[in-house]
Amino acid sequence: MFRMFLTHTPEALELLFPPSARADLARHGTLVLNPGPDVLGGAALARAAAGCDLVIADRQTGLDAAFFEAAEDVLAVMRCAVDISTIDVAAASARGVLVTRSIPTFAASVSELALGLMIDAARGISRAVTAYRTGQEPGVAMGLQLQGSTLGLCGYGVIGRHLAGLAQALGMRVLITDPAPGALPPGIEALPFDQMLARADVVVCLAPATPQTVGLFGSSAFARMKPGALFLNLARAALVDEPALEAALDSGQIACAALDVGSGPDQRPPSRLAGRPDVIATPHIGGQTPQASEGQALHVASQVAQLAQGLLPPEAVNAEAATRLRARGAAFISPTGA
Repeated sequence: MFRMFLTHTPEALELLFPPSARADLARHGTLVLNPGPDVLGGAALARAAAGCDLVIADRQTGLDAAFFEAAEDVLAVMRCAVDISTIDVAAASARGVLVTRSIPTFAASVSELALGLMIDAARGISRAVTAYRTGQEPGVAMGLQLQGSTLGLCGYGVIGRHLAGLAQALGMRVLITDPAPGALPPGIEALPFDQMLARADVVVCLAPATPQTVGLFGSSAFARMKPGALFLNLARAALVDEPALEAALDSGQIACAALDVGSGPDQRPPSRLAGRPDVIATPHIGGQTPQASEGQALHVASQVAQLAQGLLPPEAVNAEAATRLRARGAAFISPTGA
């Protein structure tokens, strides 16, 4: 049986780790909750988690070297999200702490938000709503009909595949650029990045954040896009050079940007971009649906169940370094027996 610390603040716990997932966790030990409104980190988080075997971390909680140095009891850190960029995996490995991540249960949720942002950007819906609400008469401008238009997806993972299907249902042509796209459904064409940019009316950034993709959308990328194209980012802030995006908007090269992520706190779009009339911004809510949140929380609970059986979850990112778990007395193995 494990003693488990959930880093979620009370507000985040209510949104992101529902009672069904907590009940699943409770089958394998005792839950300890973050009692206060603050996101904990470093030595403060280690003190709060003292005596706990597992730390289940929400996306806002960073786990740095100071945490791993002080967290002498922790056997594993389990991220209730896919992104582990704020976990110092090297420091965890050096201390023998297992790190796991959840799976992307948010494909439908993020894709539906992308579709909504795309329609808004194409027709100026939020601009008109804002004008009416402030007592002004909105201007009447020609919109972009999505049927017959071309969607360019930079990244063809679980979200890209789902969004491509939605776009095809609307009658859009779909182009993708991805280093390993796999087999493509009929009607979807894979192109090099520059060619996709030149042909797409709407470009959606869905690529993973890696050292190779940092700043992928900069001045040269925006210059290659069709004049007046629409740009959406639902991936990570690091992929977009925000000053270059602002310059592209100022020049009219990009007619509108729709952003669910950015360089603000918790990966939210920064206020300087979000407040522009040619930007539609949402506060990093792509995965904020009950189905998506519950799916990730239940998956973490299933990982705890695997640990209770002496199995290392497939989503472990440093399985070979999990010496604290092995020292507990069980021969922890991968689900395949390797």
